[in-house]
Amino acid sequence: MSDPITTDPTASDPNAGADGTPESTAKPPVRIFLVVVDESPELQLALRYACLRARKSGGKVALLYVIEPGEVQQWLALENLMREEQRAEAEQKLQKLARDVNRLTGTLPALYVREGNRRDEVLALIDEEPSISILVLAAGIEPEGPGPLISYFTNRGLAKMRIPLTIVPGGIGIDALDAIT
Repeated sequence: MSDPITTDPTASDPNAGADGTPESTAKPPVRIFLVVVDESPELQLALRYACLRARKSGGKVALLYVIEPGEVQQWLALENLMREEQRAEAEQKLQKLARDVNRLTGTLPALYVREGNRRDEVLALIDEEPSISILVLAAGIEPEGPGPLISYFTNRGLAKMRIPLTIVPGGIGIDALDAIT
């Protein structure tokens, strides 16, 4: 049996993109480098690496701050007040980091604030935002290990990822980091 005849322009042109335009003229998708914001000293390394890679590849940076749930509070009003304070702190930290990203890349980052378990929220955001293409984390240099996110994503969590994971060594200096990006 023969193949049916089609008038779909992409069917006859193997180099055509999904919208029918030749792939050679179609814009490649913008790389979005996701950095998880926390209070660790390694954050600056992950952020700098993501910014330099985004700048060199024409990509962008996204910042995710996850407010992790505290202990169960006895009074709802106190819990709500604490949540509001944490959100204000998160937004303030993200705005400061956004200025750093803008200075290094010339673009403003996408900013996300989530509440929940950090690793679950990272996975949820990656699943919800198809434009996020690389997760950038920096390893801690403390004796306890590289950090909980790296430990998770290099073991059980790796199977749940749909994007590559880039780990920046925590002991790398700024000059060496600049040289490799």
